[in-house]
Amino acid sequence: MHVSEKLSQNEAAGRIGISFEFFPPKTAQGVQNLYDRMDRMHGLGPSFIDVTWGAGGRLSDLTCEMVNVAQSVYGLETCMHLTCTDMAQEKVDDALQAAYKAGCTNILALRGDPPREKEVWEATDDGFRYAKDLVKYIREKYGNHFCIGVGGYPEGADDNSDVDLLIDHLKEKVDAGSTFVVTQMFYNTENFIQWVQKCRAKGITVPIIPGIMPIQTYAAFIRRANWTKTQIPPDWLEALEPVKNDDAAVKQIGKRLIADMCRRLIDSGIKHLHFYTMNLAQSTQLVLEDLQLMPTAETPIPRPLPWRPSLGLNRREEDVRPIFWRNRNSSYIARTQIWDEFPNGRWTDSRSPAFGELDAYGVGIKGTNEQNIKLWGEPKSIRDLAEVFVRFLEGQLDRLPWSDSPITPETNAIKDPLVELNKGGFLTINSQPAVNGVKSSHPIYGWGPKNGFVYQKAYLELLIPAYLIDDLISRIEANEDLTYHAVTKYGELRTNTRDSPNALTWGIFAGREVVQPTIVETVSFLAWKDEAYQLGEDWAKCHDSASSSRKLLQSVMDSWYLVNIVNNDFHNTYDLFELFKGLNVKDIDVEFPGEISEPKVQNGTTNGTTNGATNGTTPAQPVKN
Repeated sequence: MHVSEKLSQNEAAGRIGISFEFFPPKTAQGVQNLYDRMDRMHGLGPSFIDVTWGAGGRLSDLTCEMVNVAQSVYGLETCMHLTCTDMAQEKVDDALQAAYKAGCTNILALRGDPPREKEVWEATDDGFRYAKDLVKYIREKYGNHFCIGVGGYPEGADDNSDVDLLIDHLKEKVDAGSTFVVTQMFYNTENFIQWVQKCRAKGITVPIIPGIMPIQTYAAFIRRANWTKTQIPPDWLEALEPVKNDDAAVKQIGKRLIADMCRRLIDSGIKHLHFYTMNLAQSTQLVLEDLQLMPTAETPIPRPLPWRPSLGLNRREEDVRPIFWRNRNSSYIARTQIWDEFPNGRWTDSRSPAFGELDAYGVGIKGTNEQNIKLWGEPKSIRDLAEVFVRFLEGQLDRLPWSDSPITPETNAIKDPLVELNKGGFLTINSQPAVNGVKSSHPIYGWGPKNGFVYQKAYLELLIPAYLIDDLISRIEANEDLTYHAVTKYGELRTNTRDSPNALTWGIFAGREVVQPTIVETVSFLAWKDEAYQLGEDWAKCHDSASSSRKLLQSVMDSWYLVNIVNNDFHNTYDLFELFKGLNVKDIDVEFPGEISEPKVQNGTTNGTTNGATNGTTPAQPVKN
């Protein structure tokens, strides 16, 4: 969606919009950490984010990659900076095409700063001289596909201190086709308000968005103000100077100063605030809390689906997803982007040459070996292993190998039986309670348009020892309301389904067909199986090859089944946890002692219902404990 449309929607709803700026980090680890931070800051409710562009296009490939990931993986409406300083037309074309393919529809067109090795700005032989030239070029080449923003300078630019002349230049950029303005940082509120009035008097009618720089530390505050020649009100210096060596106190006072400035801007008619985050979250969040602009239970971020939609090209209308990737959104997007198209926006099947391919991005577990050992410890028995899952369920851990995010409030309804199940040695990966027609505005279960009703079936996905699988399946099949899939690492599948998608969540909304966004199906479960076992093996490999922890985790991956169970009676007249009463995991407290023998591969299948699609692997009898 265009930034200008976002601004109009917020204004019509009486909301003050916010947005965040990020810049490309210099290291690969920094990039991954920033992705995690962008994902968390999505929860603060930004209308959009933007990603900066280095002078001369330095780090331009990384900017394009970050835009693609933010749009397609994290579902963040993204605006890509694009500067024309020292940029050949070919390089501009490449950047615009990359943005187009990523589904990005917003560009912030800037002249930019000269590269460090050049003292003054200059245009390349086949490049652009001014930002207005870049705006014209984008409009001529892409029509209205891109919403184009430009920079505004309330206190002058580095090479031009004539504010009135810069307003004339801003009018030229708007007349060339730009549809919004984002300003340079400032702290003098009255000066900014007067500048806006001058812009309006010149006929600049597009939205003007103030650039807000939160105060992180005193030294950084002074350095940035000096660098940009920003005026600092004397009372700000009087407030900050006495505590300049106390970073916590600076943050608190800075929060108040910035929040008061924002309130004054809002009172003057400003409807949107753009925060220069410097890739940090805390100071921006403190300001938003002070302004009471944080999403709350009463005013949650609208959730169109039970999972975060992708904004990638050709994926914006995607409204169905297998439940297996609910807690690994980035992995799902990265994996399925190369799958063949399938009718009605579905996925593919085992006949596709792309089926089952694993994309390197987003599949493995996060963190270094040392970080993961610190987080999950060194389990030496099934009891130790189960305790890691229990700690996650109780909110003491923010992730597991199979879940990138902390436990959600939705789990509270079934938390106690989940904890008991894990304490018994059954390791739960994914679950949801039954929901029978709650309002779509419900703060926990709600999604979709208002005044609708949403439903969901009880679902449980877990790892269980192979020696218990026959008993568990016989119990499941004794209840005609229950369906299941059970698979080993080696591709042996048992199921009582007809291999057709089974809706797990659905919504009823006025004037629309029934929406069924979350499903279970055999083909995607087999694909998830590969990833699920790989994640467990990655966890094992965090430990030394000779350690008990490594051998324990690898043994579980080699010999346990991955099982999902659905109660198709959404009234929840049968408790799925009843299935496990009387089933006992053996040797739960015995520490894993010795070497792991190689699993024996045998052709053939079990007596249970099977499915021929094994994702290219040979069916195998799992190791029996």
